[in-house]
Amino acid sequence: MNLKQLEAFVCVADRKSFSRAAKELFLTQPTISAHIASLEKELDVRLFIRNTKEVNLSEDGKTLYKYARQMIDLEEQIEACFVGEKQQEGRKISIAASTIPAQYILPRILSKFNEKYPREQFKVVESDSAKVVELVAGGAADIGFTGTVLEKKFCKYVPFYKDELIIIMPNTEKYEKRVNEQNLNWITEEAFIMREEGSGTRKEAEKQLKKAGIDTEQLNIVASMGNQEAIKRSVISGMGITIISKLAAEEEIRTGKVLWCPMPDKSDGRDLNIVYNKNFHLSKSAERFIRVTKEMYGIDKK
Repeated sequence: MNLKQLEAFVCVADRKSFSRAAKELFLTQPTISAHIASLEKELDVRLFIRNTKEVNLSEDGKTLYKYARQMIDLEEQIEACFVGEKQQEGRKISIAASTIPAQYILPRILSKFNEKYPREQFKVVESDSAKVVELVAGGAADIGFTGTVLEKKFCKYVPFYKDELIIIMPNTEKYEKRVNEQNLNWITEEAFIMREEGSGTRKEAEKQLKKAGIDTEQLNIVASMGNQEAIKRSVISGMGITIISKLAAEEEIRTGKVLWCPMPDKSDGRDLNIVYNKNFHLSKSAERFIRVTKEMYGIDKK
C-alpha cells in the first residue's frame, strides 16, 4: 500500500462517496476505485459497504481508518515542518459541531479567528453531539464543539461556555400561569417535543428532568426532531412544549412568539465543550483556533 491509496481511502470515508472524493482529490473516479480495490486486495478485507445513496465504512474499514487518518496527518505535519510556518497558513481546519454551538456560538468564533488569521480556511460539519465526538475520536475532525461529554478514549474536553436550558411554550393564555410555576409536574400533562437521540440538549434535558423527579417515560412525547428551527416553529404553532437552549430561543422570546420558564437547576446549566483527540498531534492552525476560543471566553490557557 502507499500514501496515495490511503489518501483516497480516507477521502472516500469522509465524503461517503467515490465521486466526491475524486472531485476533491482531482482524480478520476476509476482511479479512486482502483486505489480502494488495491487496498482491499492487499489486506484481504472489504473496506466499504455500498448502497445506492452513499458508501459507509465496514468494521475493517473503521479499523483501517484510524491508522490511515494518522498517517495522512503525519504526512501533512512533515510537510508543514519543512516548508515553514508561513506556508501552513491556508490549511483547512476541520471542525465538527453539534447544533447549538454550530448555530449560535461558532459563527462568532469563526469571525474573530478570521480577523486574526485571514488566510485560514475551515471545513465545518454540523451533527449531533454523539457524531461530533465520534468524528473527533476517529480523526475525521481536528476539533469538535459539543454540549455533552461522552466517554471516548483519548478525547479531551475543555468547557468554555455555560448554556442554560429552558422550557418554551406557545404564547397563549393557557400557558401564562406556567411561567412562574416552580413545580414541573405539569409538563407531564402536555404534548412534548423532544430532540433526537444523540443530541447533547436531549441528554442534558433528561438529566435535569430526572433531578426534578420526572422520568422521560412520564412525558407525552408527540415528536422527536433533529432540527432546532422546526422545533421552535412547532411550539409557536401550538403543537406542544419543549426544553431548549436559551441561546436558541432568544429571538422568539424577545419578539414574544413563545413564553418560557427556567429549569429548576438553571444555576448549574450545562457546559459547551471544545473537544479534541489528545492522541493526535494538532496542527498549528487547530492550536490557534482553540487558543482564540479560550481567549474569547476567558478560559485559562493551560
